[in-house]
Amino acid sequence: MPPKAGPQEPARRARRVPGFVWALPPVAVLAVVFLYPLALVVQQSVSPDEGGTSIAPYGDVFASESFRSALTTTVWLAVGSTVGCLVLGFVLAMIIAFVPFPGGRAVAKFIDVFLSFPSFLITLALLFIYGNVGMANGVWTDITGAADGPFDFLTTPWGVLLAEITYFTPFVMRPLLAAFSQLDSAQLEVASSLGAKPARIVRQVILPEALPALAAGGSLVLVMCLNEFGIVLFTGAKGVTTLPMLVYSKAILESDYPAACVVAVVNIAISVGLYSLYRMVSRRVGA
Repeated sequence: MPPKAGPQEPARRARRVPGFVWALPPVAVLAVVFLYPLALVVQQSVSPDEGGTSIAPYGDVFASESFRSALTTTVWLAVGSTVGCLVLGFVLAMIIAFVPFPGGRAVAKFIDVFLSFPSFLITLALLFIYGNVGMANGVWTDITGAADGPFDFLTTPWGVLLAEITYFTPFVMRPLLAAFSQLDSAQLEVASSLGAKPARIVRQVILPEALPALAAGGSLVLVMCLNEFGIVLFTGAKGVTTLPMLVYSKAILESDYPAACVVAVVNIAISVGLYSLYRMVSRRVGA
């Protein structure tokens, strides 16, 4: 016969808190901090200045040339920056992981510190070097006696692209370095002893191991580049208008809050869609 329950066991069962109760506090915090402001943005996007509820602001924004131009600029900058980060990050991570040199471990640790830097700090450093009155132009004018230096690309889309690649490359290198640390060095030694050239070793041994980290890091960089605001603002590239910059322009400069909220909703939808794709790719490749 099973032992009889003690007199205190029913009382303990009665006092047991249901599991969903513990989920209420974080859900409440999430609702107040994130969902409620998001709901206000969505509500404002369908609330034209004339009053009432209408999707007319969406039609007006989608029909505007400024929105289409900002969307195109945002996409090509994000894709270009992601490709640049993947190529540069892969090369630098291989050098740090497989080429012994003094201070290699310190450089690897610096990558972790670099991830904590704000984006505007990197842009400011580039301005000090390549700005109109930066170091590179200063050296050029001192040597040649010219009135102006040749480096004026920071205020162009190429300057924004350079700044984004510089800032976001460590976000690709970090997972790559973690993946390379798990790679058995015996595989490289065996491939080398069998006569495989470095390019073949990279293509057939290192690259397959790096694909999950490349997919995860590249997807993350793509999402962050789509939402980058500080780099575009601090480079002073007046001809470069991305979706975040368009939100700022509509809300702060033009006081057109419905249009700003429409652009924000579109930006959020793209970001959430890409994040979902990032999660799906991460699961499939095992990252």
